[in-house]
Amino acid sequence: MDPKADLVLILDFGSQYTHLITRRIRSLSIFSLCISGTSPLSSITSLNPKVVILSGGPHSVHSDDSPSFADGFVEWTQANGVFVLGICYGLQLIVQRLGGEVRVGEKQEYGRMEIEVEKSCGLFGGKRVGDRQVVWMSHGDEAARLPNGFEVVARSQQGAVAAVEDQERRFYGLQYHPEVTHSPEGMETLTYFLFDVCGVSAGWKMEDVMDEEIKVINDMVGPDDHVICALSGGVDSTVAATLVHKAIGDRLHCVFVDNGLLRYKERERVMETFERDLHLPVTCVDASDQFLSKLKGVVDPERKRKIIGKEFICIFDAFAHELENKLGKKPAFLVQGTLYPDVIESCPPPGTGRTHSHTIKSHHNVGGLPKDMKLKLIEPLKLLFKDEVRQLGRILSVPEPFLKRHPFPGPGLAVRVLGDVTEGNALDVLRQV
Repeated sequence: MDPKADLVLILDFGSQYTHLITRRIRSLSIFSLCISGTSPLSSITSLNPKVVILSGGPHSVHSDDSPSFADGFVEWTQANGVFVLGICYGLQLIVQRLGGEVRVGEKQEYGRMEIEVEKSCGLFGGKRVGDRQVVWMSHGDEAARLPNGFEVVARSQQGAVAAVEDQERRFYGLQYHPEVTHSPEGMETLTYFLFDVCGVSAGWKMEDVMDEEIKVINDMVGPDDHVICALSGGVDSTVAATLVHKAIGDRLHCVFVDNGLLRYKERERVMETFERDLHLPVTCVDASDQFLSKLKGVVDPERKRKIIGKEFICIFDAFAHELENKLGKKPAFLVQGTLYPDVIESCPPPGTGRTHSHTIKSHHNVGGLPKDMKLKLIEPLKLLFKDEVRQLGRILSVPEPFLKRHPFPGPGLAVRVLGDVTEGNALDVLRQV
């Protein structure tokens, strides 16, 4: 069985909980992805989801610039048997687009509220009429008149619509956030909806992710191609490199740079892990003097960052050229430890007025690499969250203490020293703290 066959797709309309919804669903061993709520219909249909969740958002459906799903979306769900769940703004969008009425609420509801089940079916098939539960509300508008075929299945204490459904058309809506811990029974409702109402199977495992990514890497990288990776000593780049190494062996070439700004015995610790535990082919470059000489007299943190970034690029470029001379050919690929939140955050939510760029955030790229390098990217972690990367790392036998390391910024101790990093023994003092 294809573990991605039962995809749950989140259409993001700007909710602060978008990442959380996606992550909560994955915790149920169900594959879930998030794309912009205003994506063209072709982007949705190409993913072939079994369930689509319309997220909440800060907008009002009455605003002229309020975002909405693509034309033809409703007809496509009907023709293909797709289940749809609207959460908060998503519920209001369903009501409005399907012919109902949404109006500004007389009593706006924010924070913890108690709701009562009115019908024991669909969303609350596992509950009894009259059952109550505390949920997290956050809405100013409310559904005043439901579209034909819909019925109210739960209301708030104030009488506002809390949950609706049209079982025949497979449209459902919650006027609260089931994914947050402030809704104690919310995950129970979401779980019941996905498994019992939609019939989704729990078949997505991290072992499947590893096997699939290894196949993707082998299909992408030719038998004579070589790959380079700049290791930071962090979890993301290490797990990414370990996965690629498992796929192509020593045609992966890693470089770790000691910039003189590392934590206490950082270089020795990470190199020991790379070589002894993970058997990664890593070249360690001691560039301490190079970095510190460039930073002498610099006190502005942003200037420090730019200097450090530029030096990293120079060293990486030199490493790539040395490797080319050694191999007799240019390396073709670059490994990056881009994570899924970086991808999501690179696509600003609809209604923000910002450009919908699918470019990964610049500080997650090796930005400014020389144009003649022309490296193609391998991003094996781009669909994973941080805790999933750690889970994958365990399967790949990355040592547990390494996976639990505290994140450390790229500029290292340079931005933690308030002035000139070369003055006195500021770096040594910080390393002992």
